[in-house]
Amino acid sequence: MVAQMVQGKVSLAVAAGIDDPQNPLGTDAIQVYEAIASVYSEDGVLVLMDLGSALMSAEMALEFLLPEQQAKVHLCAAPLVEGAIAAAVAAASGSDMQRVIAEAQAALLPKAAQLGVAISHPSSIIGEEQVTHDMGAPEEASLSTGQITREIHLTVHNRLGLHARPAAKFVACATRFQSQIQVCNLTKGSGFVRADSINQVTMLGVRQGHEIAITATGADADEALAALKALVESHFGEDDSVLESHAIPPSPHLSTPGASAEGNPPAALLATHWLLSPSSLKGIPASPGVAIAPSFQFKKTTVVWHHAAPIRIQEYHVDNPEAEWQRLQAALRIARQEIQALLTHSSIQIGDAEAAIFDAHLLFLEDPMLLETVQERIFALHLNAEAAWGAVIEEVANNYHQLEDPYLQERVADVVDVGQRILRILSGTPITTVDLSQPAILVASDLTPSDTASLDPTKVLGICITAGSATAHSAILARSLGIPAVVGLPSEILQVADGTLLTVDGETGNVWIEPEPDTLAALEGKRHTQQTARQRALAAAHQPCLTRDRHQISVLANIGSIEDTQQALNMGAEGVGLLRTEFLYLHRTSAPSEEEQLTVYQAIAQILGTHPLIIRTLDAGGDKPLPYLGMQPETNPFLGWRGIRFCLDRPQILQTQLRAILKASARHQVKIMFPMIATVAEIQAAKAMLAEVQAELRQAGIPFDEKMEVGIMVEVPSAVAIAEQLAQEVDFFSLGTNDLSQYVMAADRTNPQVAPLADALHPAVLRMIQQTVQTAHAAGIWVGLCGEVAADPLSAPILLGLGLDEVSLSPLAIPVFKEAIAKLTMAQAQAIAATALQQDSAAKVREVVLNSLVL
Repeated sequence: MVAQMVQGKVSLAVAAGIDDPQNPLGTDAIQVYEAIASVYSEDGVLVLMDLGSALMSAEMALEFLLPEQQAKVHLCAAPLVEGAIAAAVAAASGSDMQRVIAEAQAALLPKAAQLGVAISHPSSIIGEEQVTHDMGAPEEASLSTGQITREIHLTVHNRLGLHARPAAKFVACATRFQSQIQVCNLTKGSGFVRADSINQVTMLGVRQGHEIAITATGADADEALAALKALVESHFGEDDSVLESHAIPPSPHLSTPGASAEGNPPAALLATHWLLSPSSLKGIPASPGVAIAPSFQFKKTTVVWHHAAPIRIQEYHVDNPEAEWQRLQAALRIARQEIQALLTHSSIQIGDAEAAIFDAHLLFLEDPMLLETVQERIFALHLNAEAAWGAVIEEVANNYHQLEDPYLQERVADVVDVGQRILRILSGTPITTVDLSQPAILVASDLTPSDTASLDPTKVLGICITAGSATAHSAILARSLGIPAVVGLPSEILQVADGTLLTVDGETGNVWIEPEPDTLAALEGKRHTQQTARQRALAAAHQPCLTRDRHQISVLANIGSIEDTQQALNMGAEGVGLLRTEFLYLHRTSAPSEEEQLTVYQAIAQILGTHPLIIRTLDAGGDKPLPYLGMQPETNPFLGWRGIRFCLDRPQILQTQLRAILKASARHQVKIMFPMIATVAEIQAAKAMLAEVQAELRQAGIPFDEKMEVGIMVEVPSAVAIAEQLAQEVDFFSLGTNDLSQYVMAADRTNPQVAPLADALHPAVLRMIQQTVQTAHAAGIWVGLCGEVAADPLSAPILLGLGLDEVSLSPLAIPVFKEAIAKLTMAQAQAIAATALQQDSAAKVREVVLNSLVL
């Protein structure tokens, strides 16, 4: 039929069945290869294929071709009959390969329409004439709709391509526009997919050096493509030096045949295990360090959907699909709250860069392709929510497994993590947490990113799992937490009884079960060497932070839980400069009571002893919405009803928190800090409410610190401009550079295409800091800083030179900051800061610091 239609204008070949009369079903890879070779040209070859043996044979056939030929062959899942006709007609008319692929994949739509089946079509823009322009070229109207389709081609340069976090930024950027946006991987010859689908974008397999095409159709198409172009060209805001830190350095102790130059086994060896001795196992080194402790088997309760599951999902018919859909929506809302709480916790404990893993988890819950498919299953098949969700998650997971790229295959762990979370909520299964009474080495078949981020490094001394790889998100998180880890271990490790002595060498990938005395002694020696070096650094961190000429700056910690407090002290914190109280309000359906808050504040103050504790009142809104408090979605939440604005409008919520803080201040060094102060009237209103609560406590005879210091967060430009008046109202300022930088630069730090502008080392932000410090000191009050910029060692001389009295940062970054300060004199720091203020970009500021430190 096709041959008759195209009259020899298109080369056609068939490779169906196998040459075996006794077993005629199947596909022969050699036949597929020969068919491709018979029609091959530089214009490319389109292979239409079914699933099963056809897919495997087609992929195998490509291996017989030269690399340059493989790039010209495109495997397509379009329907065989309709796809062949549509593709051949398009090819005969002179269309390029991408259009031919799009027409082939679109061929399923008429059949679906005839059957009354609704399907989404991510691969092409149907019914529109695509018009390709350079940016700024004259507009051309679509022949059928009058809308314009713009297209740009870009090369992706960041090291790991569109992996989870850059893909999340890409999707977040695309969804900000009204236009229909699609993207394809030109290098791999993929079809177009929806740019608002985190799964489809990730599964394009875009790696460093790949060329992508982005199309946009709609009124704001030019703006959308410009924003995406800026995002790609900024390398998605990634710092290659940060990415390099995720790699496992080569180890002189590891000699694995075929190991790569980076010290990691090649993909072909990732599933290979062998015994070193009767009591030792070999796995993949994932996080360096030596751990010696009893084993603890972590057996997580999971609700899954495949046959090997400990708990199987029940599939059943529902009479009211709308109610079932709403049940799923409720589960999605709870999951978003849980992930947001985990994101906040991870940001505090390990920093924003690694916590961004959970930004991708949040986008997964909003993936329109996934949700539309689940909705269709519920309404068309009358399936219960668990069955519909589970089936779709399994399909998505299988799609990741089938990707050629091993790195992208590992992202299936994130899919399963999010999928399990929803199933757990739907089934009412409680969260399984690692509850250790004593330090131990955690043994498990696998750990999700959520599991790993929740671990307490003081209790979990090591990790041994049978799944995973060194580049999985769980491994990255383990390294950030400083927990030695070996992954990809043989299943024998799961048979080890709790309490059995284990030793883990995360540098070599070796695990010993009840090691021999000489092995144990050698490992204890190695651990002692590592601990001595670590303790030396920590010992210095526990000393006052002094410059070479004995100038002191206080170094405190940002925390978000009771558990963070002891870790902060262990890392050398001189107190808590910022307790983010939002963690008390997240992951729940109502505000915490006064008693709940008091218990937490007292527990933290008790751990700190005589060290100061600065408690920031509720800073909801912006990137921390709390729907149960009546906070509705806003067009621009960072400029909306947030921080002190919200609390003053909801006095009962603020008064409850103030009572708890005041009660906790008795016999402790507690200070209170109000966020998002933009006007003098706001701080006066907040202080008036504080005075009312103080009067109530006095009348009731309840003790509190009558001399408790009161401060504000300086994070709005107006607060800098009126700092002189604000200083008359408070005892201290604390610069919140995360928000201050975004307001000064007019750049939403959660918006990927402009987030790089919100850099606290930009001279405009540094001048705001300088002005605030000078004004505060002139008024006789002290100034701290509690933004993430302090965790950047390059900021140390600038912050010191600008005259800050105190910095508060992530606990893990404290030793590095103190070490940086110890190498400076005050005169050096002031000179560096003065030069930095004269630069015209954050990049040049960093150059100034680097050059000054080298000299």
